[in-house]
Amino acid sequence: MKEESKNPEQPVLSAGEKKSKFNPKVLIIGLPVFIVQLVLVYFITANFLVNKSASSTHEAEPKEHDEQVEEKKESSEKPAVEVILNIDDMIVNPAGTNGKMLLLASLGLAVDKEDSKKELEQKQVIVKDVILSVLSARTIDQLNQSTYRDSLKTDIINRLAAHVPNIKISNVYFSKFIIQ
Repeated sequence: MKEESKNPEQPVLSAGEKKSKFNPKVLIIGLPVFIVQLVLVYFITANFLVNKSASSTHEAEPKEHDEQVEEKKESSEKPAVEVILNIDDMIVNPAGTNGKMLLLASLGLAVDKEDSKKELEQKQVIVKDVILSVLSARTIDQLNQSTYRDSLKTDIINRLAAHVPNIKISNVYFSKFIIQ
């Protein structure tokens, strides 16, 4: 009883109870360790994992890339003004989404002559159908990859060349590309 009366403000703790205090060592040591881990994960992901996935998509299409380089060299020899046909707000259901996700895309098709643009405008139904079929054949994962868009542009150019062979489309430009 003498022990209890000496300090009446402090409650007596039983053997099973411990007083919990904030330990500043946890904050001082733990926070920098956590930040270092975050930085390491970022660099590993950015340098190794992303480069491997980007290189695997580029390895699959080296022949197409070589053909594009040759075509660009040929087209750079003669200075031509690009005429662009705009195709606005195409809404597509990507593959494997069962209509739950949408892609909204606006794009421009670059041709070398005004006559080619007028002919594409007359055949706009065919052009839109080809673009819809190319975009709807891709999955959300493929469409989300920015590195995949170049191959998507090439595929659109090749498919349009098959449907409208007398018009040379030099490039495809995406002005809107929204997945929701």
